Amino acid sequence: MEKDKIPMIQVKNLYKVYKVGNTKVYALNGVDFSIYKGEFCAIVGPSGSGKSTLLNMLAGLEKPSKGEIVIGGNHIEKLSENQLVSFRRKHVGFIFQSYNLLQTMNAVENVALPLSFRGVSKKARNEKAKEYIKLVGLEKQMKHMANEMSGGQQQRVGIARALAVNPQIIFADEPTGNLDSKTTREILSLMQKIVREQNQTLVMVTHDTYIAKFADRQFHIVDGKIVKIEEQHHIEEQYHEVTKEDMEHEVW
Repeated sequence: MEKDKIPMIQVKNLYKVYKVGNTKVYALNGVDFSIYKGEFCAIVGPSGSGKSTLLNMLAGLEKPSKGEIVIGGNHIEKLSENQLVSFRRKHVGFIFQSYNLLQTMNAVENVALPLSFRGVSKKARNEKAKEYIKLVGLEKQMKHMANEMSGGQQQRVGIARALAVNPQIIFADEPTGNLDSKTTREILSLMQKIVREQNQTLVMVTHDTYIAKFADRQFHIVDGKIVKIEEQHHIEEQYHEVTKEDMEHEVW
């Protein structure tokens, strides 16, 4: 029951308006919703629907024209740029479509990198990086450089990097956009599993309704408005559970 859940993100009457000449363009046009702790939610919509703008707002990368964004009790629309940087560093993890790994670093070094910005010692951050690389099933690839790994393996490193900072919220922007269908299923099943086991809150943006079905709830956005919220039941039963053998498989 929703009343028993802990709200992690609350969006109230959110607008983002751009001026194009004398015309006002509403990228977001009065958006309201809540996302709860431990939920995997997908924001779904076609190109130009406002989904990426909404993700940027939730992550504090863009300021709203009007409205409230409350994350873990913090009104992030009221924070200064420096406060937002600090907020993201402490509370947010990102998973990108393009992986954003540093090619000159191996898997452990890539996962440990965000922890170095927090002043964590080299030994401690490398230990934590190894722990999360094991969690995503890449024990054998710890010393591999980014260009020695497949797309699916690189995205697993990206997930480990997002988790290593122990974020309250993970934002994923089209996280399987560069992957084939088999690897996409494996990555999304892994994300489902981690959300359940780690009690993380995951917000994923996608244009693909098939991918969105892996989420607990789907927020459908069209022309800057949430037009439908769908709840998904037991989606994990419809797809095979990712085994350790799957995760270590070299082909994908």
